Amino acid sequence: MASEVAPVVQLSGVRIERGGRAILRDVSLTVPAGSITAVLGPSGSGKSTLLAALTGELRPVAGSLQLFGAPIPHGQRALLELRKRMGVLLQGNGLLTDLSVAENVELPLRTHTRLPVPLRQQLVRMKLNAVGLLAAADAWPRELSGGMARRVALARALALDPPLMIYDEPLTGLDPIASGVIMELIARLNRSLGLSSIIVSHHVHETLPICDQVIVIANGGIVFAGSPAQLQASSDPLVRQFLDGQPDGPIPFDAAPRARSA
Repeated sequence: MASEVAPVVQLSGVRIERGGRAILRDVSLTVPAGSITAVLGPSGSGKSTLLAALTGELRPVAGSLQLFGAPIPHGQRALLELRKRMGVLLQGNGLLTDLSVAENVELPLRTHTRLPVPLRQQLVRMKLNAVGLLAAADAWPRELSGGMARRVALARALALDPPLMIYDEPLTGLDPIASGVIMELIARLNRSLGLSSIIVSHHVHETLPICDQVIVIANGGIVFAGSPAQLQASSDPLVRQFLDGQPDGPIPFDAAPRARSA
């Protein structure tokens, strides 16, 4: 039964701070297995802070945060093993310019496994084929378009077959056609590989069509949680300001620094 499957991500009453300042407060979030969850919000709302907590870079100062049914471990070795189960697509792709496309995708396999070279190379071909770039295996990052580089980075993030994928602003710097390709690819891979995905973005209209649930973060917390249809129908002034791009409203453009914790 699907209901018996533990959530991939579970946050309850989480508070996250940076430098003694509360960035997110009382955050509760569930990411069911096999789902695509969008985390939306204006710049500076705390989306990247949430990602840092999910990867173990930041520790919540209050509340409970679990991945795959267990708390994030404190030991470096155990944390590394957990991170192998998460694929992260970075905003800037993070491709190494002195490695070919195939070598970039192979890097996690070479670093974290003892697989023989022929098997690693076969896996690289499979990942590149999955993102439609097998023919570019011998190309260099500088020869790629923005959309192609993003797909190579996605293939590398999938190299270790992680059950959880995290996309940090996957459409940054892409034109509308490349954006459509990336979003369709994310949806297709989620279905075909049985992944669970979290997409952090401020590109509302491109992201909503492929999502199962949407979280909107603003003013230090979650201001909406529901389906894409419920989001579009919301009359909440804060949600409407974000969706409609209104300069004036409950979300301040020039936000003052958040107060330090007591």
